[in-house]
Amino acid sequence: MGISAVIITRNEEANIARCLKGLSGLVQEVVVVDAESTDGTRRIAEAHGARVVTRAWTNYSDQKNFANDLASQAYILSVDADEVPSPELAASIRNAAASGLHGAYGMHRLTNYCGTWVRHGGWYPDTKTRLFPKGRARWTGDHVHEVLELADGTPQHLLVGDLLHYSYPTLAAHRARIERYSDLHAQALHKAGRRAGPIKRWLSPVAKFLQGYVLQAGFLDGTAGWHIATLSARAVWLKYAKLHALQHDAHT
Repeated sequence: MGISAVIITRNEEANIARCLKGLSGLVQEVVVVDAESTDGTRRIAEAHGARVVTRAWTNYSDQKNFANDLASQAYILSVDADEVPSPELAASIRNAAASGLHGAYGMHRLTNYCGTWVRHGGWYPDTKTRLFPKGRARWTGDHVHEVLELADGTPQHLLVGDLLHYSYPTLAAHRARIERYSDLHAQALHKAGRRAGPIKRWLSPVAKFLQGYVLQAGFLDGTAGWHIATLSARAVWLKYAKLHALQHDAHT
């Protein structure tokens, strides 16, 4: 039973080659749906043998479902451009395929933050279901944090090894992502009728910091743990500050 690796991209020339090299020999095809990148993403992907389709951006779930529908194999391995299977995970996927794939498969995701592998602060094991039968799963949800919904009765298994996530090469990249995602989160909350009062705006960031840095032992990750905790707190503050601004604009 074959596997199609499916990736959605936009301006991922810094990551896509590493991702595709890690998939080489592991899957029967690679499908890349690119959201009109202005860098070399498509050229690099094609040079590594991927089938590349250009499509204007809609949202994460819709883009991923469109990409999944293009897959020719019975199973889909869904990865992001900044992810790559560890050698141990790749071997685990090969073993599962050789034994006969059945159901859906989860894997632990290990994030590299500015050169440090982060194992605390709630960031690990960050288990994700990423290998699944094409016809028995759909991505759902708008904006961010799309969710994979499996058909009822689909067996689930856990693979050995980590999906390596090179998501934050610099602090500036983390700050930029916070700005972008806090916009999306605030819009989603506003659409759902949620409100951001003063207690929510000021206490939630403090709680977020204490949760990650103290309760979930983020301090054990050293400088990386400190930056993650402080910037995660800032992300919460920005989300509710922007929601508050949306509320204000709606009443003026």
